[in-house]
Amino acid sequence: MGIKTKQIAIYGKGGIGKSTTTSNLSAALSRLGYKVMQFGCDPKSDSTNTLRDGTYIPTVLDTLREKSGVNAHEVIFSGFNGVYCVEAGGPSPGVGCAGRGIITAVELFKQQRIFEELDLDFVIYDVLGDVVCGGFAVPIREGIAQHVFTVSSADFMAVYAANNLFRGIQKYSNSGGALLGGVIANSINLPYAREIIDDFAEQTKTQVVEYIPRSVTVTQCELRGKTTIEAAPDSAQAQVYLALAKKIAGHTESKAPAPMGVQELRDWAGKWGKYLLALETGEIRQELTANI
Repeated sequence: MGIKTKQIAIYGKGGIGKSTTTSNLSAALSRLGYKVMQFGCDPKSDSTNTLRDGTYIPTVLDTLREKSGVNAHEVIFSGFNGVYCVEAGGPSPGVGCAGRGIITAVELFKQQRIFEELDLDFVIYDVLGDVVCGGFAVPIREGIAQHVFTVSSADFMAVYAANNLFRGIQKYSNSGGALLGGVIANSINLPYAREIIDDFAEQTKTQVVEYIPRSVTVTQCELRGKTTIEAAPDSAQAQVYLALAKKIAGHTESKAPAPMGVQELRDWAGKWGKYLLALETGEIRQELTANI
C-alpha cells in the first residue's frame, strides 16, 4: 500500500445518492489536483457511469469469468479528468454472494501492487450500505479502507442502514478494521432534515461532514451521463461537492462510532415522528428547534 494512498469507503443504502455523491467527490478531488481511483463495489456496476459519459465498463468479475489470468490494467478505465474507474461487478443474478466481486477485485489489485504503481492519492470505494452480506463488509473488516463515510438522508430507512453500518464498524474496530470519518447528509432541503441528521450524529458520537441539498442540477447532469463537477462546474451544487472534497482530503482522524441499539433507535425515531406530526398540524413552528 503506498504510504500516501488514502483509502476511503463511502457506504449508503441503495437509492440514497451514494454513487452520485461518490462520483462527484472523485471528480472534485481530481479537480483539486489529486490522482483518484473510484472503485465501484455495487453489483449493479454503475458507480462510475457519470465519470464516463454514462457508459458501462467491463467488470473485474466478468473479465475473470472470460479468462483465468487478468492483468489489472485490463479492468481500469479512464474517466473524467483522469479519474481511474473500476467496477468490481457481481455474480449472475440469483447465484453467489454479491460481495464476492469486492473480495476478488481487491485481491487482484493488491497482488499486482496497482495502487503503488499508479501513485494514487485516493482510492474511493463506493459500497452498498445494506450490509447483509459479508463481502460488503470487506473494506471495513479487512481495514482496506482507513476511513469510512456514510451517505444518509433524514429518512428513517437511511438512518437505520447507517446505524447498522456503525455496528459493523464498531465490531471490527478493535481488530484493525476501518474507522468512521462521519456522515455525509444528502438531500437536506428542509430545516428539520438537518436537525434529524445532526441529532443522529450526536447520538452515535460522530459528525456530519457536509450537508448536500437535493438539486435539479444533479438530475440534469446525470441525464447527460455526467457529474455536476463536469457538466455544471459553476453551479452552487458543484461548490458543495468541492467543499466536501476539501474536507475529505484534509480528514485525518476517524474513530469508532457508538451505534444505537434496536429499541433505542425505534424510540429515537418515534420521538422525531411525533415532532414532525406536531410540525405538520401546526402545534409547533419550525423556528423552534426540537428539544427532544
